[in-house]
Amino acid sequence: MIIRQAQQSDAPAIHRLICGLAEYEKAAHEVKSTVADIERDGFGPNPLFHCLIAELDGDAVGFALYFFTWSTWTGTPSLYLEDLFVYPDKRGQGIGFGLLKACAQAALEKGCQRFEWAVLDWNHLARDFYHALGAYHKEEWLPYRLEGESLSKLAGS
Repeated sequence: MIIRQAQQSDAPAIHRLICGLAEYEKAAHEVKSTVADIERDGFGPNPLFHCLIAELDGDAVGFALYFFTWSTWTGTPSLYLEDLFVYPDKRGQGIGFGLLKACAQAALEKGCQRFEWAVLDWNHLARDFYHALGAYHKEEWLPYRLEGESLSKLAGS
């Protein structure tokens, strides 16, 4: 297994992995991103996200897509993991662990005090995996999202 930083030429594989994750989460119809979106926003002088690719025998079998935020309380950056996915038939080989470890290393290299992500409440396999690593979920903090018409309305459009 090799874990490496994604390159622009990996955009089609990243998109396939995103679609695989969406299918696993029973939300394939919600994927609107394209290969062109990934190429535009993930690469170049000011990427909006970073991506790690896990390869087995030269094939991309998993990915971790993350970006940095900044904590007003700690005065330091935080790494936010947007997506982590390994094809189901490739699980159990340490790929997910390897991707999380590489994210943790990236977080420490940037001086992050936090490494955060969200997981669906029904995904007990993932939750058990994260708990085994020492991660926990904060019950007093509820995730919120503003999108679509509500986002436009707030922005005054």
